[in-house]
Amino acid sequence: MEINTEQVDGTLIANVGGRIDGGNAQDFESSMQKVIEDADSALIIDLSDLSYISSAGLRVILLIAKTLTKRSAKFSICGLSGPINEIFVISGFNKIISIHDSREDAIAAAS
Repeated sequence: MEINTEQVDGTLIANVGGRIDGGNAQDFESSMQKVIEDADSALIIDLSDLSYISSAGLRVILLIAKTLTKRSAKFSICGLSGPINEIFVISGFNKIISIHDSREDAIAAAS
């Protein structure tokens, strides 16, 4: 798993690649907790380079969403590949988290 962050138009974007599973979900959570400290108004998680996510990874994403909602910060996800998108649909996360096809769409929605 690899996480890189950047600021675009006042929105923090976290690019997450590789795999998120039970073996590294704690590392993912710790890394993302540090990232969201810097997300004052909006966070986008770009999963374009993610090849796999387990239920442990989904749990971390749900915790991030709850934390940011309490702060009234915007949160969305973009760049889901077909199999990853299917996991978000089956789990119902697409109904509780804003999901965009592209990074550009997510940035526009965060503005």
